[in-house]
Amino acid sequence: MLRQATQGHAMDVNDFLGGNAVLLALAAFILLSLFLGVRIVPQSEKHVVERFGRLRAVLGPGINFIVPFLDRVAHRVSVLERQLPNASQDAITADNVLVRVETSVFYRITEPEKTVYRIRDVDGAIATTVAGIVRSEIGKLELDQVQSNRADLIVKVREQVATMVEDWGIEVTRAEILDVSLDDATRAAMLQQLNAERARRAQVTEAEGKKRAVELNADAQLYAAEQEAKARRVLADAEAYATGVIAAAIKESGIEAAQYQVALKQVEALTAVGQGAGKQMIIVPAQALDAFGDAFRMLKGRV
Repeated sequence: MLRQATQGHAMDVNDFLGGNAVLLALAAFILLSLFLGVRIVPQSEKHVVERFGRLRAVLGPGINFIVPFLDRVAHRVSVLERQLPNASQDAITADNVLVRVETSVFYRITEPEKTVYRIRDVDGAIATTVAGIVRSEIGKLELDQVQSNRADLIVKVREQVATMVEDWGIEVTRAEILDVSLDDATRAAMLQQLNAERARRAQVTEAEGKKRAVELNADAQLYAAEQEAKARRVLADAEAYATGVIAAAIKESGIEAAQYQVALKQVEALTAVGQGAGKQMIIVPAQALDAFGDAFRMLKGRV
């Protein structure tokens, strides 16, 4: 009886342990399924999910659910903006000048399903595309245009790069031309040309200054001549007015007014002779003394 009881107790323990093992296995399976079926995606990433090797879905930021054991996260893609290493490439302008162009490109992945399945080396592909577009655009411009229209050149490069990489699920945020450098021989030739241009401008400025000085001098002479002519006209008008007054006086007073004016002029002339510098002897003719007498008589008669 004891042996039978012992065997029965052992069977119960085995059954209990076997049942618990099944429950534990089931619980572990459930936990593993939850672990594999729940995916938390960071804000800066997107996850590409495959099922049996084919694209199943693209998981965005937050909590996502997939079918465990069937689906798997094949690619974790960062959507942060990236910068390619600065690249330099040679280009030839329309006037056959060799220049070295340094570029910088910023981009970010917007559609990771295109990026992971359509292109292998994203950075290398973008760098090659930028180099080809830069060479093509610079080949359409002369060196002076490259230097002066760099902003327009950057816009054209950015637009063409954005169009070329659109099929890869990439957005080009910035494409910059950092520097356009020349070889030593070309730089020396340009410096010589620049110095010659500066000398030419200096000569032109000097010539324009001399021309302006001549013009101002001519204007000053013309102005002086005009003022002198105006003064002469004023003097002539004054003399004409005086002559008119004398003529009117002669018309009213007759010959006496004329004699008075003649005598007055003679007196003024003798006075001017007497005002000479130094001591001198003045011989006055008798007619002059008569002129004094006539003038005093006429003046007395008028008073």
